[in-house]
This record gives sequence, structure tokens and C-alpha cells, in this order.
Amino acid sequence: MKEELNILIQAQYPLIYLVTSEEERAEQAIFTIASSSKPQRRVYVWTVTHGIVEYGQPRNVTQHNTVSPEAAIEWIIRQREPGIFILKDLHPFIDAPATTRSLRDAIASFKGTQKNIMLMSPMQQVPIELEKEVVVLDFSLPDMGDLNKVLTQHIEQNRGRKLSTEAREKLLRAALGLTRDEAEKVYRKAQVTSGRLTEDELEIVLSEKKQLIRRNGILEYIEEDSTIDAVGGLEELKKWLKQRSNAFTERAREYGLPQPKGMLILGVPGCGKSLIAKTTSRLWGLPLLRLDMGRVYDGSMVGRSEANLRNALKTAESISPAILFIDELDKSFAGTTGSSDSDGGTSSRIFGSFLTWMQEKKSPVFVMATANRVERLPGEFLRKGRFDEIFFVDLPTAEERQDIFKIHLTKRRKDITRFDLEQLAKMSEGFSGAETEQAIVAAMYEAFAQQEREFTQLDIIAALKATLPLSRTMQEQVTALRDWARQRARPAASSVAEYQRMEF
Repeated sequence: MKEELNILIQAQYPLIYLVTSEEERAEQAIFTIASSSKPQRRVYVWTVTHGIVEYGQPRNVTQHNTVSPEAAIEWIIRQREPGIFILKDLHPFIDAPATTRSLRDAIASFKGTQKNIMLMSPMQQVPIELEKEVVVLDFSLPDMGDLNKVLTQHIEQNRGRKLSTEAREKLLRAALGLTRDEAEKVYRKAQVTSGRLTEDELEIVLSEKKQLIRRNGILEYIEEDSTIDAVGGLEELKKWLKQRSNAFTERAREYGLPQPKGMLILGVPGCGKSLIAKTTSRLWGLPLLRLDMGRVYDGSMVGRSEANLRNALKTAESISPAILFIDELDKSFAGTTGSSDSDGGTSSRIFGSFLTWMQEKKSPVFVMATANRVERLPGEFLRKGRFDEIFFVDLPTAEERQDIFKIHLTKRRKDITRFDLEQLAKMSEGFSGAETEQAIVAAMYEAFAQQEREFTQLDIIAALKATLPLSRTMQEQVTALRDWARQRARPAASSVAEYQRMEF
């Protein structure tokens, strides 16, 4: 990004819009470019509180005659020497006719000169009159090298012990996505809290990322206590995930492995699709962010929904490596083909933006999506290359149902030897994992209501017999999904996968 900024300045682009909240770091980068350019340029900074002040001068200096945006731009036009003029937080004034006209006058007067106006703001707002004149750049967040300098400086100042290469990499990766100031603060917080800064303080560093997600409002930071072993069956899917547990490390890059893009998990409702996505974050040691498409859509202003999606994806990229979880993708993007009639094309534009981002993203954000109704998914999602793999989660087999009963009973009672898991598995033919758990819960309620006695095998069997599973109430839908997945998706259960391999 700094190279691109340098090229634009040298090429005499008159108006550059720099989107960033890191004013100090951006100013330093601009000053470095201005000092090394030929001819050298002086750097001036404008704020509505102090007017125009040369970079490096005390912040309490106030040029009252250049406080208004129009007066400041007029002063810039009068300057004859080469210079870069940074206008901070001009976005509240930029739509005013006088300000827009002043900027256009400045652009016209800059032809053949070594002068550039740099608009610096945490939010992008470009009036239509300036769209053809301005170049918009996102000032990237600190990379591993920048954060390494912050960490080294902190350790030296606090005379901390030397970190191993692995511990340093963990602390730096945990801070990726934070600004330099945020990284400095969270390292100080870890030092104050624990009296030291080692890899054991990773949770403190990650807490700052959680705050970043909460401020976003569209993404949700999910913390899952269960491990992947809490998911019954699905051994083929688990094996695939375990093979990629170190896929985002530097060792994987050195080996030549590409970064995983994502996976789509199709299946019958209640069969563990969402749980497998949540437990993967613990397996991989990555933050899990849930994208709530309901919060993305905002009809209060034209273009607001698209901006919400861009901001959410930008936030996810800023704290990468991370897992972006989209539950029930079929509901999020269903009906995009008729979007122009229902919502003015908003859904179609959001869908297109999301597809483009998935195709072109360079940051290590792994998209984990689940869906129940494959016929509602646009075909563009299902083509090869969009996801690394498409898995199908079917109703659990008898052996998998035994595992599910064992997991849920062990959660609730220490001793489960009194339960015949094989019989329960036979009695629950056609049940999903969620329905199996609810049968146990129903049995417990029944026993609790009868003078709080202990629930038994018979209570669970009675609850199973009283339940009509989804596989029977929606038999046609389940059958259609199985038929589709047999030729187009990879089975998540190892028994089915092995059978298909033998058949092939």
C-alpha cells in the first residue's frame, strides 16, 4: 500500500482519499515518502480545530485564518512550493457545495505542479462531483513486521525475558488486525495483568479482538467450549479438518501449500453442521466470527447494506487468520434472482459482492457455511473452486447414534453404565443428533416431574416413541437432498465414504 501511495504522489495525482483510523502512522508514512521524493515535498496537516499546521510543529499551534475548509483549500492553492496537504476528517464538510467546488478548483490548479491533497478519514465519503477525480486507498493495518517492532520495543522498555521464535509468532499473530496503538495498549494490559508478556498471555491479547468485533455490530465473536470430540460420528469430515489444523502457519506457506478457502456443509437439519463449524475454531486455534446476514440488510439508506457487508468482511480480514461462519446460507442468499422486484436489487448486489470477495480474497479467512435446502442455493456457490470441499451430513448411522447417546448422557451423568446404548440406537432409527438430545431432555423432565426420581432407559425409549422425527415429516425433502448429494458432495461419515470409494 505504501508503494502504491508513493507512486500516486510521484505521478502527481492531485486528490487521494486515504481511509484509515491510524492518523499518526499514516502521517509518518506520508512524511517518509515526501522526504525521499524528488523534489522533496513539505507536508502540511489541516484539522478543523487548528487549521493548517506544518507536519512536526507543536499541535497547540492554531492558524485561525485556515480553520474553515474553504479557507484552507484556498491557502493550499496559493502555495507555490511542492507539498502534500493532509486534510483530516473532511467527510462532515465534503458534501457542502462550497467545499466540493473548492476541491475541484484546487484539482484544476494542481496541473503541472508537485502538489497533492490527501483526504484522511476513518470512513469513506466521496460526493459524485469528485468521483472521477479522486483515488481511494485503504491504509493497511500493521503487518507482522510492524507489530514485531511494537513487541520488541515493549519488551525492551519493560526488561522482559526473551521470547522464543514460536512464542513471538503466536503473540504477533494474536495481535494481527489491531492498530499499532491497540497493539501497544494490549501488550501493556498483559504486562500489568500478569506482570509479564509470554505466550501464556494470548487470551489477554485476543480479548482486544473481541472488542473489535463487538464494535463492528454485524459480526459476532463466538466462543465454543466443546471440542470436536463432542460431535458424534462424521469421521471423514473430522479427518479433513484435522489434516488442515496447521494450514495457516508459516511452515505451511514454506512447504508451498495454498491457504484453505472454505467449506460448505450440506445436510439434514439437526445433524451437527453448526456444531462442527463451532468446534473447528478450537481445533485450529482460530477466532470464530459469525456473519449475521440479517444485520447486513439495512433499508434506511441506499447502499447501506452493501457498505455493511464490506465493513464486515474488512473486519474479518483485519483479524485474520480467522474462520467466518455463515449459518443457513440457503436462507441468507435465497431469492437473489428476483431481487430487483422485491428490494431494488440489493440482495443481488450483496450476493455478487460476497462471491467476488470469496474469489479474490488474499487474506487467510476460512469461510465455513452450512445449508439445509440445496435447491435454494444459487448455482454460483456450488461450482468448483468457490469452496475447497462440499460435505454432506446425513442422518447418523446406528453406530453414530450410539456415540451421540454416549456424548449427551455423559454430559448429564457421570455413570452411564445403566443405559443400553445399542438398544437406544436401534430405537432412534431416523433421528437426527438434535432429536436424540431432545429425547434425553424430555426423559429427564418426565422423571423430574415424578418426585425428582432418576431417569431411566425406559424414559428415553418412551420419549423416542413419542417423537416423530424430521426424516418422516419431511421425507420428500430429505430424500431429494440425499439424491443430490450422492453425486455432488463428499460424505461426512467415514462408513459412507469408504463404501463410495469401494464402489468407484
